[in-house]
Amino acid sequence: MPPLKDNSQKDNKHLLLVDDDPNLVLLVKDYLEFQGYEVTTAENGKEALELLTKQIPDMIICDVMMPEMDGYSLIEKVRQDARTSWVPVMFLSAKGQSQDRVKGLNTGADVYMVKPFEPEELVAQVESSLKQANRLMRHKANISLDDSTRIQVPSNVELTPTETKVVQLVAQGLSNRDVAEKLSVSQRTIESHVSNMLNKTNLHNRTELARWAIENSIA
Repeated sequence: MPPLKDNSQKDNKHLLLVDDDPNLVLLVKDYLEFQGYEVTTAENGKEALELLTKQIPDMIICDVMMPEMDGYSLIEKVRQDARTSWVPVMFLSAKGQSQDRVKGLNTGADVYMVKPFEPEELVAQVESSLKQANRLMRHKANISLDDSTRIQVPSNVELTPTETKVVQLVAQGLSNRDVAEKLSVSQRTIESHVSNMLNKTNLHNRTELARWAIENSIA
């Protein structure tokens, strides 16, 4: 069993794992969940697209060769959809030739890992990709954005003073646990505030909530 790690920065980070190998899915899912991530799985690209209509993950980890819809086709659709185009993508593939890596990266993957791989390297790549996505999100929020690229929420959204404090800390990258400690309340209370704000704004996850707060100068 790998050593215990500090999971406080990974609270509520949602990963979508897409692979048709049940043994690999089980191993990778268990390891990532042990590291503190929430993991949803799909057997192929078609099933993954259906899941993406219901919830946007913070990152997609995807096999290349799959039945129904392969990884290339899935990522092309992900990159074409404004709702998901920003999501970092990692390809997992048994094909390790340079031309395979180039094709994967040109298709739209941010990271290309060759099977078999060390679980520790997988986690390191996931953490790096999530940090980069957060940096890009904050950078884009600081430049002029037209309405079509901004996070869209109902015009009548009003946050309570406590919710405003919570979303400001979420936008700083703090976990629910860290926010709870700062505000001297329980983690469950913070989770309830985040859930209420997601319902008010019709957003899908904490990443979108943070981006909305930054774009609208709440954070």
